[in-house]
Amino acid sequence: MRLAIGRAGRPGEQPRGRAHGRRWRARLPHVLPVHRDPPPPRPSGARPCQPSQRGSAGAADFCHDGSVPLLRTLSGLTVLAVCLAGCGGTAGGDSAAPTPQFVDPAATTAATTPAAAQASVVPTSPSASAANGVARTRPPSPRPTVSRAPKKVVKYVFPVKASNVDWHTTHSKYKATDIFADCGKPVVAATSGVVLEISLTDKYVKGSPDGPNNGGLSVSLLGDDGVRYYGSHLSKVQTGIKKGVRVTAGQQIGKVGRTGNANNVCHLHYGISPPCAKVGDWKVRRGVVWPYSYLASWRKGGAKSPVAEVAAWKRSHNCKA
Repeated sequence: MRLAIGRAGRPGEQPRGRAHGRRWRARLPHVLPVHRDPPPPRPSGARPCQPSQRGSAGAADFCHDGSVPLLRTLSGLTVLAVCLAGCGGTAGGDSAAPTPQFVDPAATTAATTPAAAQASVVPTSPSASAANGVARTRPPSPRPTVSRAPKKVVKYVFPVKASNVDWHTTHSKYKATDIFADCGKPVVAATSGVVLEISLTDKYVKGSPDGPNNGGLSVSLLGDDGVRYYGSHLSKVQTGIKKGVRVTAGQQIGKVGRTGNANNVCHLHYGISPPCAKVGDWKVRRGVVWPYSYLASWRKGGAKSPVAEVAAWKRSHNCKA
């Protein structure tokens, strides 16, 4: 049983301080009276009992004149100890105060910290993430989409529009070919491009050495593929065809003839070359690669391109024929 006595004898409050404890103990006999047996008759000649100097609540108040029985003294002290022990306890509790325990701060922190919080912190900067091999906490920004223009398809057309044609696999002195067809048959642009130069007058003199006039009437075209296409010995250059004019594949640019040094034979001299000087470089313009395989492809509706072979010749010859 516990008994809590506060100030002025009010229950529910703990006594505080030594002075208060003394006042509380002074009231103890009135709150919890102790049963005492009536004193035995005083023997004759016995010394009278001296009153206690501490007041009525002291231990001397439990003694009598003469010899005091030991059992009574122990009983009174036991009751006092029980009361003091009960008042020193915590109000409202039924068990003794817990024994203090020393706890390791590091262990407590590790036990109470969530597992997610104990995980290593991932660097947020892109450079630190790349250096440590750790995935970035934020998703990378999407890269801008670069739209690429579709690869342009180059169309090729056989340069003479006729049902009865023939051409040689080789040519004398340089790499070109002669396409034989009836005079007046349409000559068309083999591919889309721009006209580089034309010749509208036949200036060739029979027996003169090779030169820029050997072709008679002619048209030189720079294709969109970067290759130059040259046709000569024409009987006519089509009206509207002049330098700088753009033409499309299959567009008529003249007619088959026998001008220049054609030896009075209707045919189209055809040469393929890189546009080194574009104009005036007649030795390159007349042809530097064999056209036969490309003409055979175009005749069947194919699209074999001379671009790679022409570029290789230019690198190896530096535009010198």
